[in-house]
Amino acid sequence: MKITVQSAATANALAEAILSEPGRPDFVSLHCACGCDVGPLQAALSDGAAVLGATSCLGAVTQEGAAPALSAFVIRDPGGNYGTALRPFSGDPTLAARQATIAALEQADRAGEKPELIWMAATPGQEEAVLAGIEAVIGTDVPIIGGSAADDTVQGDWFLFDTNRKLTEGVLVAVMFPTARVSFAYQNGYAPTAHAGRVTRAEGRRILEIDDRPALDVYRDWTGGAGLPDPVPSETDTQPILAQSTFWPLGREISDTGGVPQYLLAHPAAAHGSGAIDLFANVEEGEVLTQMCGSVEGLTARAGRVAALARRAGGIKAEEVAGALMVYCGGCMLGVRDHLDDVVAGVNAELQGAPFLAVFTFGEQGPILGMGNRHGNLMISCIIFG
Repeated sequence: MKITVQSAATANALAEAILSEPGRPDFVSLHCACGCDVGPLQAALSDGAAVLGATSCLGAVTQEGAAPALSAFVIRDPGGNYGTALRPFSGDPTLAARQATIAALEQADRAGEKPELIWMAATPGQEEAVLAGIEAVIGTDVPIIGGSAADDTVQGDWFLFDTNRKLTEGVLVAVMFPTARVSFAYQNGYAPTAHAGRVTRAEGRRILEIDDRPALDVYRDWTGGAGLPDPVPSETDTQPILAQSTFWPLGREISDTGGVPQYLLAHPAAAHGSGAIDLFANVEEGEVLTQMCGSVEGLTARAGRVAALARRAGGIKAEEVAGALMVYCGGCMLGVRDHLDDVVAGVNAELQGAPFLAVFTFGEQGPILGMGNRHGNLMISCIIFG
């Protein structure tokens, strides 16, 4: 297996860089800022490679640093099998994910088999349903890792693409049967506080009450108001709070590793004057939410630590790493945007300069030990190929 990571200012330049390398690409993961024209890149890669394309908040980073336009993670692995498929939701995201998974397996010429790994992208809002659809085909024991397409301003300008089309609402599934070893990690960079409460009223991604009190009042008490705008919305208003809440997410304890609780995070997105809070992940009535807190220093260092965890999970030495594919929450990135050089340096130190691509997403999917594949927010994942 040979992995290259390249970036360029235009689709034509990136296509030229990819195709100038020896050997036909077998798999290409393409990521770009939402204003990029990907048409020339789609046309250039239409001859055989399995392609997954998704927008990423303000571009991406590679081992070389910030890549504000277009980037590609390219696998050349003639002995492996790779397939991708893009499907619109069309009112049923679970069915769309099932169909995409089946079609991707067929493209890989491995129909009916379980891949080593699924790498996926979806547009935000239906991630739990998408995971259910993929698992309906391949079961719950295959790791599903990926991130939700993102734009720069949370206005819905994101899109997915393969070599044939672009979609603003849908799912794109890549099945991987590589010849190299694969290992991974999926974690967050936040710590729990002493505050916790049970969800007593919820509707999908909206929390109405915690411990029988308006969710917004509880969140204000827990954060001391740090996670909320000033002034707070009036009774009939709704106000975005993504930026304020980046360092104050809500966590659900879903597993325990060696006595250390593991949390899946939900990012508060909007505050309602009625007392409700909207999230970027589903929360069920009866779940216990813990107030989490983070810092610039913690989030900056976490990417390198997750890369190290992923490498150690597979017993892969740093010098054996062929490449790494990372997901770093777009909200976290915006919170540490002035420190991205430190993020890159931390990953490079752990991977000894091996090629990597980190994309900035509006929702992260990954496996949690003993809990299967889950959707969360403000998370970081890393896949190591070695």
